[in-house]
Amino acid sequence: MIDRTFAEAFAAEWITAWNAHDLERILSHYADDFEMRSPFIVQRMGEPSGRLRGKTAMRAYWGPALAAGELHFTLEEVLVGIDALTILYRRHDGGRVAETIEFDAARRAVRATAHYGPRPA
Repeated sequence: MIDRTFAEAFAAEWITAWNAHDLERILSHYADDFEMRSPFIVQRMGEPSGRLRGKTAMRAYWGPALAAGELHFTLEEVLVGIDALTILYRRHDGGRVAETIEFDAARRAVRATAHYGPRPA
């Protein structure tokens, strides 16, 4: 079971890694064969399922966005579940994101699903 202490520490480190634009640090949060689900995978990677699996695929997906240098996330809240947590944050463009990350029994992130709100007008 995920507890609040773990969830808040994980979310803080996760946000810090993204804001440092450190791809290997970001990937260190995930199991080697984790699955990512996002509507941006459809747009940016041409993958109709919206799913990618494994760190190699994620390097190709996240690498260009990190290299562009404009990504910055602001943590708003952390929600705690049984074997998952949801990180609510704002992107650099003001859009809100809820990212749910599921963990295995060893607390390795094995699946993540991103949900995006509209960008402010």
